[in-house]
Amino acid sequence: MKRSALSNWRFALWLVLPVLAIGSTAAAAPDTGLDNILTKMDETASKFRGAQANFTWTTYNSVVNAESGKQTGKIYFRRVGNETEMSAEIDPPDAQKIIFSKGKIQIYKSRMGTVDVYDAGAHREEFEAFLVLGFGSSGEDMRKSFDVSYGGEEKIDGIDAAKLDLVPKSEKIKQHFPQIVLWIDPKIGVSVQQKLVELSGDYRLAKYSNIQLNQKIPDKVFKLKTSGKVKVLTH
Repeated sequence: MKRSALSNWRFALWLVLPVLAIGSTAAAAPDTGLDNILTKMDETASKFRGAQANFTWTTYNSVVNAESGKQTGKIYFRRVGNETEMSAEIDPPDAQKIIFSKGKIQIYKSRMGTVDVYDAGAHREEFEAFLVLGFGSSGEDMRKSFDVSYGGEEKIDGIDAAKLDLVPKSEKIKQHFPQIVLWIDPKIGVSVQQKLVELSGDYRLAKYSNIQLNQKIPDKVFKLKTSGKVKVLTH
């Protein structure tokens, strides 16, 4: 069964959002509170050029309260002028490459021989709101799009991470993702974990490791290279 236009858009956004947490927020020590975290975020935004990391994306079904899927791989992103580019390489058996650049998402599935292309233009408000959440954006921008509260600190894989709870101000976004939770490593100032909650209660938990900041990333990482003939599907 083919997805509707809205479902296609949500699917594309669902793929991109876990990546948007990387580099999204910089924090001072966890006990300094929300204002200091967002102030430090402003400082980091002025220096941010890009990052790369390993990821694990795990989806959970709220009805049975159990894991329903898991993907691993590596992500890259960089700031080019006022724009941000992202590339995610998902390990087999899924074997996908996702690129976000110039307002478009491309998803290459090598096993199926297809490239799905999603144009963010029709949902500019939603995409921009989530883009200010990530990639070295400022604390001021975050507060424009989200109601942000400080949830104290929690231990995440041995890190005393600062927890931020975000509620979208846009009613459009709330209809799909009413809550986002970020866990920030106060030593390096980036997200080490993110929880993206859907209206149904289902959610995706994204974890990041081996994070490397502001290193040069080859241009080819952000270009889509396919093998053989592929079918391009534009949504």
